[in-house]
Amino acid sequence: MNAWSEAETVDLRGPLDVTSAATVLLDSESVVIGWSEAAEDLFGYEPREILGRPLETLIVGRTAQVQPFIELLDRPVSAACRSEASVARHRDGHRIELATTICSLAGPDGAPQIMVAAPLEPLRSWEAHQAMLRGLATQSPIGLGIYDTDLRLTWINAKYQSEIDRKFSEYAGKRVNELYDGGEVISEGHPPRLEDVMQSVIDTGEPVFGLLYEARPPADPEHDHVWSCAYYRLTDADGHVIGVCEDALDITERYRAQQRLALTVRAGVRIGTTLDMITTCREIAEVAIPAFADSVAVDLVEGVLEGEEPRLHGETQSLIRVVERFGTPYAHAGSEDAPSAGPYPVEYETGSPQMTSLVSRKAVTLDGGRRAETDEGEETGAHSTLAVPLRARGTTMGLVTFLRSDNPAPFENEELALANELATRTALSIDNARRYTRERASALTLQRNLLPRGLPEQSAVDVAHRYLPSDIGLGVGGDWFDVIALSGTRVGMVVGDVVGHGVNAAATMGRLRTTVRALARLDLSPDELLSRLDDLVLQGAEDQEAGAVPATDEGLGVACLYAVYDPVSRKCTAARAGHPPAASVDPEGNFKLLDIPPGPPLGVGGLPFESMEIELPEGSLLALFTGGLVQDRDRDIDTGVAKLKGVLTDRESTLEELCDRALSELQPDGPATDDAALLLARTHELGADQVIGWELDAEPSSVSRARTLVLDQLAEWDLDELGFSTELVVSELVTNAVRHAVGPVYLRLIRDRSLHCEVSDKGHTSPNLRHSATDDEGGRGLFIVAQMVQRWGTRYTPTGKTIWTEQALP
Repeated sequence: MNAWSEAETVDLRGPLDVTSAATVLLDSESVVIGWSEAAEDLFGYEPREILGRPLETLIVGRTAQVQPFIELLDRPVSAACRSEASVARHRDGHRIELATTICSLAGPDGAPQIMVAAPLEPLRSWEAHQAMLRGLATQSPIGLGIYDTDLRLTWINAKYQSEIDRKFSEYAGKRVNELYDGGEVISEGHPPRLEDVMQSVIDTGEPVFGLLYEARPPADPEHDHVWSCAYYRLTDADGHVIGVCEDALDITERYRAQQRLALTVRAGVRIGTTLDMITTCREIAEVAIPAFADSVAVDLVEGVLEGEEPRLHGETQSLIRVVERFGTPYAHAGSEDAPSAGPYPVEYETGSPQMTSLVSRKAVTLDGGRRAETDEGEETGAHSTLAVPLRARGTTMGLVTFLRSDNPAPFENEELALANELATRTALSIDNARRYTRERASALTLQRNLLPRGLPEQSAVDVAHRYLPSDIGLGVGGDWFDVIALSGTRVGMVVGDVVGHGVNAAATMGRLRTTVRALARLDLSPDELLSRLDDLVLQGAEDQEAGAVPATDEGLGVACLYAVYDPVSRKCTAARAGHPPAASVDPEGNFKLLDIPPGPPLGVGGLPFESMEIELPEGSLLALFTGGLVQDRDRDIDTGVAKLKGVLTDRESTLEELCDRALSELQPDGPATDDAALLLARTHELGADQVIGWELDAEPSSVSRARTLVLDQLAEWDLDELGFSTELVVSELVTNAVRHAVGPVYLRLIRDRSLHCEVSDKGHTSPNLRHSATDDEGGRGLFIVAQMVQRWGTRYTPTGKTIWTEQALP
């Protein structure tokens, strides 16, 4: 309280208190007639030196310092008193700035007066303190309250009273839980009841700062408010505890803004963690409940889940409910037990917030409207609805509906920006997942078309295979395998590993697999096949450098192993390019890695490729596999091969069972860091009654002998129906060999799934099929042969060549 501001009384407390200020008694002529010890200390005069002297001896003028304060002092305190800011002269001559109050003792003029004086600076400081206290009581934005030791309210300031909005006498003496409805401490590390916090402050004397308290004040019982509170113990001059003081600042708006910001940050971390659309929709519900909404429903435009481009059709749009969540959030949106009501079709009426949001492409709110219902028809109790479209890259893919039921506050304008942010993040993630789904479908289609759908029927080997891509979501990798039927009942087997994953790797794998099949049909040896395949890969790399084809690295560094097994000789010939060797298990269960000479990966160049040849007993198991099956980051290849050995040496299991066991032993946790391919082949031998051969001299008479031998053998095999065509084929091929080649001619017949006829000689010149002119005397024989058989071709050997044909059995 300002000592100069009261019109009726004089407040002499503080520096001007008569018990501490300098006091001078004056007569009616302003002559000093009384002198206090404090006056002696202030002015330096002893009583004998100043008594009887006029006041002007002390007061020599008025001060010019701090004009607003002077004006304050110049106002009369009462009719009998006046206050001034004066300049006095000390006995030693220095000047003193004073605040003085002079009052008449009796009232009428001519009566004695009393003057109270104090230095101006301490008074000014005291006045500032008084102003501060007055401001805390009347103008401070911080609510102040004093509770006694029983935690009953004894005093409040004006801010506190505005929150209570009643006369102080109506609630004085009440405890805090009687003043606020449903109040709770929301700061971690403190008791939930505010009274417990205050009691702890009284008991321990430790102050509490920055405590957050949420409640509904009596002045606004419909909305929750948040205060930042401080509590400290109050003691009297003797140190006795008299209560606890509360400082409370309403930070509701700031707290809500911080909560919205925290929710935005959490959304950035939690939404879009996978490329699964349903999981993404669950994640926005997880983020929004219960901090933003009490219930969340997510609907997508029909076709989005299948990866299709969403198309809106006005107010007749078909929507699919993907997620519907009421109550508390789930622990993890991607877990199997995460609840989800969808997907199922939903319809909204024209004019509903949802349909209005879809049509306008804006967020739409509805307060106090029809209460929402679950799909079982039960009311959710929602009183406020906020529908926000899910838009990304200019396309609307659906909408998300936020509902409030437990939270009494409706959705406000400040929260629309947050809702739009949540919807935008979700929409971008959904669109990414939709594009991924579309690409995945395309990649799976590509993979199905490129990998073998079925292996050819042949008698050389029984086969089983497995392929496990590392990208289990996309389902496409760069590993491949194939089994190729060759001439003479032989079979070619190949496994390969393309660097990388995805569509590009699958496309490269498809090109290489097709190329290997084409080269294998030429009956090339394994080392020559890999050499030609290497040339093609290098040529593709050169085309990329020249810009003739799009740049891609998948073709470089390809690993490949190619093996050919002949069931007649039981010999297996194999070569490899940067690939792990194949393994074999003989009928007795002895396991070994084949000593195939290593070659560089395709496209790298350097060392030539070499083949190795091994004779396999009938019933041997041949295993071709890629590096991803036996090696990963946590396991070297030797450990993987040892595990594979333990599986393959089981002679009691079928090939299919061995494949399954190999994957379960070597890939127990599913796909590893690299694709894995496994091809198992159980070898067979053609019996002596299926193969017969003759060596003929290179002379014309051998042609007639060859026809006779073939016809007799066909009769023995009950294949007389093929006699005419086979006789013609043998006659033409032996004639060409006798006429154009050197050395003996070897004729062989093989009866398997088809009839194979082979004529071998020492020459390296292959006959050419041509169309003879009408006046040509020859050149029609090979053309006739080609018309009478299913297939024919030339196979080169280190000592010559073999012309072969195949005919279907009757």
